[in-house]
Amino acid sequence: MNEHTFFEWKRSERLTAALALAFCLLGLGLQRLPGVGFSGKLSWGLALVCLVLLGLSRLSRRHRGWKILLRIAQIGLAALVLGLSAVEVWVIRAGHRDESSKGHQENDALPADAVLVLGAGVNGTTPSVALQTRIDAAERYLKAHPDIPAVLSGGQGPGEDISEARAMYNALTARGIDPERLILEEQSANTRQNLQNSLTLLPDDYHKTVAIVTNDFHMGRVRLLLNAAGPGRVVQVPAKLPWWWLSANYYLRESFAVVNDQVVRPLLA
Repeated sequence: MNEHTFFEWKRSERLTAALALAFCLLGLGLQRLPGVGFSGKLSWGLALVCLVLLGLSRLSRRHRGWKILLRIAQIGLAALVLGLSAVEVWVIRAGHRDESSKGHQENDALPADAVLVLGAGVNGTTPSVALQTRIDAAERYLKAHPDIPAVLSGGQGPGEDISEARAMYNALTARGIDPERLILEEQSANTRQNLQNSLTLLPDDYHKTVAIVTNDFHMGRVRLLLNAAGPGRVVQVPAKLPWWWLSANYYLRESFAVVNDQVVRPLLA
């Protein structure tokens, strides 16, 4: 019997349709929140995936080939979800990794030979929320360790009137950090370039222990990239975002960024 109305569909099909609608509504809601564009796009993408699965399920009633394709799509999606979930757990653990041997010392108190402060977006000349939290964390660390140099890393992108490095420099010097300690790296456009370009500006002696100032969600990917760059020891100085929903968005986005850096780019190279 052909099932044409919604209530005559199989339960799994009704659930898939309901999920597609829920993800669409979630995407619309997230569009109203600043800074969570990735989560909104992901919601739209999940809605599209649900609609594709629903279409395959309906077509599978007509021909066995569609049923086989549906099973392949379901298995592939399950494998993808499990893989991304594992990466997400690792990203969260890396972001909250304790750098001290005793487990109670604040990262701001751990010494290093040099500091790398990684850039984030600038709105005109005003630091974004992510960049502002990195500036705050860098100020605390540099004042706690007044004798070590710091590389401020980040180029100038669309919508930015000054480089990210210059925005950090302006804010830190206005707060009393000695400009002689600050080295500007204004050419990088992504995290990999941030690290590569910054390390080349430091003498070899400063590579023994490097303090990395960036947001907590970013730490896992930074450590992966640093493994190939060569500093002896890394001290994490994580900057936390002020709102949980903003932090959740970036933690979620970061798992996709790790897969892109470690899987997609090497395959396409």
